[in-house]
Amino acid sequence: MKRIAILLLSLFAAGMILSSCGGGSRPAGEQKAAGGIPADIQAMMPKGEQIYKTKCVVCHQATALGVENVFPPLAGSDYLLADKARAVAQTLNGSKMEMTVNGKKFTQEMTPQVETKEDAVAVINYVLNNFGNKGGYVTLDDVKNVEIKPRQAAPPAR
Repeated sequence: MKRIAILLLSLFAAGMILSSCGGGSRPAGEQKAAGGIPADIQAMMPKGEQIYKTKCVVCHQATALGVENVFPPLAGSDYLLADKARAVAQTLNGSKMEMTVNGKKFTQEMTPQVETKEDAVAVINYVLNNFGNKGGYVTLDDVKNVEIKPRQAAPPAR
């Protein structure tokens, strides 16, 4: 019984020592929330979820698995994880380019989904951290050079 108590006490002490290593406070703006995601990115998640559920779900589905041979998956997507700034640009501006996602080609046009970089970053961060993805995050600074292209007006009704 004494051995078990000593072992438990030793494990507790080792855990305390290990958890204190590398500690210290973080500079302002670098506070981390759950999963090592900065608090400001974590704060975007509800907005990103709302955008996903109102805009993206139509094509990419509630599961983010897309529609076979029509709309690519976002869950486990190698294409998404390869270039997060490109994902933000496509969310803002749409895309007519052919893409290969997880070895499958997709040619369906994507229309612009949001109007601001803030909204695009919010929804991409939501996708990067949901649906089984552990894709990190993208910041507004990461996409400062992403151009928001003018939207084409709908043709006049006749």
